[in-house]
Amino acid sequence: MKIGIVTTWFERGAAYVSRQFRDVLASEHDVFIYARGGEQFAIGDANWDLDYVTWAKKPATFAFTDINLEDFKHWLISNNIELVIFNEQKIWAPVMLCRELKIKTGAYIDYYTEQTVDMFALYDFLICNTLKHRSVFAWHPQCLFIPWGTDTSLYQPKAEPTAQPGGVTFFHSAGMSPYRKGTDLLLQAFALLTGDAKLYLHSQVPLKTAFPQLTDNIDELLAKQQLFIHEGTVAAPGLYTKGDVYVYPSRLDGIGLTILEAASAGLPVIVPDYGPMNEFVAADINGRTVAIDKLWARWDGYYWPQCEVNIAALAAAMQSYVDNASSMPQYARQARQYAEKHFNWQHNSAELAQRLTQVTLQPADAVRGAEQQARKYDATLFQRHAKSARQRWKENFAEQNPVVYRLLHSLKSALKRG
Repeated sequence: MKIGIVTTWFERGAAYVSRQFRDVLASEHDVFIYARGGEQFAIGDANWDLDYVTWAKKPATFAFTDINLEDFKHWLISNNIELVIFNEQKIWAPVMLCRELKIKTGAYIDYYTEQTVDMFALYDFLICNTLKHRSVFAWHPQCLFIPWGTDTSLYQPKAEPTAQPGGVTFFHSAGMSPYRKGTDLLLQAFALLTGDAKLYLHSQVPLKTAFPQLTDNIDELLAKQQLFIHEGTVAAPGLYTKGDVYVYPSRLDGIGLTILEAASAGLPVIVPDYGPMNEFVAADINGRTVAIDKLWARWDGYYWPQCEVNIAALAAAMQSYVDNASSMPQYARQARQYAEKHFNWQHNSAELAQRLTQVTLQPADAVRGAEQQARKYDATLFQRHAKSARQRWKENFAEQNPVVYRLLHSLKSALKRG
């Protein structure tokens, strides 16, 4: 079967999800990527710019995940696509286009609001990777539960764990969203620790810009050589081996990819006692969960509330590892063993390729209501995020005359500088 995946496609979590699906499905099917963009494109990047990838043309509006339907239709037809998986798709027009072409569609479930849940009936199938997501979409007749996992052969422990002098190093990945991932909460908790402890942070954005109110705290910890920061993008398997314990006080997550990656790398993990993060932690076996102080709605109406951990409880969970540093080799072995048993993506997704061959098209009468809702939803976003005629002309010119456009752009930049 020829399968298409519509996704953002560069070094970030959503693209890693799509790549995991692509890799497992490619063993039995022909898989093509339609890279619809996101914060950036990875054109020219050897890790992402591959022969099965098509880079999408610019859409007609600025609406997030909008797609150029003419370009998308050409991609579907020219590659004889039979089934499409959409990753975090918020605009429904591409899904409805696939229905018009009798192409089966499915969604990897991550982002949804109370308003959009019923619209997911438009899809012929859904893929839920957490119990939390499945609890919302169990009503769908073709809701597939595939427990999330990671590449346990890629994310490996640094070595056979042995007791090491130098205390405990906590590791945290802030990615492109330090606030959402609770990096500020971690810095506050770390300041409460006693004993021999260090903190290694990896962020794809400048942390002092993200948290100007914590600049003095960051500078003080850096000066004491208790804090180490790596800012920039690092390809998989990342920097997990820099730490002994992974701390992830995330306020909100669709899955929490780094939890499983860190566990696979032999790091016990500390996460909020809130789903889906706590689905991946067995207390005192591969980590600890931390009590929640509050829950509140996110500004964009995401279905689930955000959470915020109790900072004292987070510090206590971290302190327990500092106080038992001599047991770190045992904790590391337990984390790795648990990951091998529960987080092996090849094992967890073993039936997915076959199950997709059994998916059937939803009958028209079953999706009519969802389709009407989706058209109204799209119309509102298209109007709100419309492009000006000047912007559309500029984009068309750039597509048709890329060399000339780059020269003019360079000339304009040079004139501004001088």
